Amino acid sequence: MNQPEQQLEEQEGVGVQDAFTRLYTPHRLAYIKGEGKPAGEGDCPFCTIPGLPDEQGLVVARGAACYAVLNLYPYNSGHLMVVPYRHVAAYEELSEAESGDLARLTQHAIRALRHASGAQGFNVGMNLGGVAGAGIAAHLHQHVVPRWGGDTNFMPVVGQTKVLPQLLPDTRALLARAWSDV
Repeated sequence: MNQPEQQLEEQEGVGVQDAFTRLYTPHRLAYIKGEGKPAGEGDCPFCTIPGLPDEQGLVVARGAACYAVLNLYPYNSGHLMVVPYRHVAAYEELSEAESGDLARLTQHAIRALRHASGAQGFNVGMNLGGVAGAGIAAHLHQHVVPRWGGDTNFMPVVGQTKVLPQLLPDTRALLARAWSDV
């Protein structure tokens, strides 16, 4: 029996710290349970965020029809979303101006992330509809996820948690500066 297993056997209580054989992330429970997911346009975070100061809403940049915002539940550091201001769920319902701004901001997000963080690749895409994995299906948003060689390790695979090296407000400030540089 290895030392962590022996320590577990010796512990009397449930939920006791156990030498990092379990990683507790209780803040994720609200996300897992779907708490706070909007039921309609009135409580949609993507509709609320543009009315907040950029720092508070984690907005990195604003365009004419869309804005770029950090994801509160990022897959990787710097995970951005490009979101139309208008509350719309279907990609095919975007106007030409909205789809053009979505594309322009996505391209700019890639440039800014590469400039700020040296990203080596990107996952870019949308989950359209709840069955396709959209966390907020009622308001379309495009993900821009920076990637680096070896960025997936045991933490997300085994520990089912991400380790982010920087707080979101600090990441937002870094990317907002890089946005104007590219």
